[in-house]
Amino acid sequence: MTPTLGELTPEQALKHLELLFTRHPDGLLQGDHPSLFPGPGGEPAETRPYVIGDDVRRMDWNATARTTVPHVRLTLADRELTTWIVLDASASMDFGTARMEKRDLAVGAAAAVAFLTERAGNRLGAIFSGWGPGGHPPDGRGPHGLRRIPPRTGRQHLLTILRAALDRPRVQPGAATGTLADALGALRALPARGLVAVVSDFLETGWERPLRTVARRHQVLAIETVDPRELELPAVGLLTLVDPETGRRREVPTHARKFRDRYAEAALEQRALIKQTIHRAGAAHLRLRTDRDWVRDVVKYVEDQRRRAGGGAA
Repeated sequence: MTPTLGELTPEQALKHLELLFTRHPDGLLQGDHPSLFPGPGGEPAETRPYVIGDDVRRMDWNATARTTVPHVRLTLADRELTTWIVLDASASMDFGTARMEKRDLAVGAAAAVAFLTERAGNRLGAIFSGWGPGGHPPDGRGPHGLRRIPPRTGRQHLLTILRAALDRPRVQPGAATGTLADALGALRALPARGLVAVVSDFLETGWERPLRTVARRHQVLAIETVDPRELELPAVGLLTLVDPETGRRREVPTHARKFRDRYAEAALEQRALIKQTIHRAGAAHLRLRTDRDWVRDVVKYVEDQRRRAGGGAA
């Protein structure tokens, strides 16, 4: 059985992730990296005169009519990109009852984004929200419990971000500061359009408006992490539940079928609302679960995006 990220040392985990996304046996993750995000190669950025070989589907008819010279739309995928990974490091991400914890799943998702958008000249940065107070204050740690790693190019910088994600401290319930909303708010002042991947369970409140603001200027992919016990409870008698964000405890009677049914119904409604809110904000949505093969789910998402884009960016 393949070990999970949580069972590996940080160095082993980095090598494992690098092999997954650069030497995947199926070759499904190779090639058109920007198709991780929705749209035919990215958001429109600017136009330029048409040259032989350009995809005619990118013709900018307004510019062509205005200048009487054929023009095509350039997209973010045609230029050097800056990708930001916003990773939720709050206490609720330290939960998991299946193959792995959500914190490990989040690192895998961040690795997918990092490797699939890696290209010469592209830059990668990261912001971790909910950063705990323990350990040595890392470089780039900002106010409000955020850790910010400025965007840079290169494979070594990419691995530095993933190592920081792997090494992030566990947070005691109610101890962390810096919310997902704070992290998204820190992106408002970015000077240029880019790609933003938000990796979270979205169980906090207050992120909805900041996400919408970010999505107005950037391409956004919201990667939602879910554990099966957040969707339904097992029948194990009286169970003590702890709110990982506040530390509050509550005993619940899981032996009662009606109670379990109400819990499952409320959980489905919550997840449906999260998905709906993400879509209304103008962001794409990918849900990954701790009890599924998350790599295959990422591959399927990438394939779907390429298919919708008519084969991906040229």
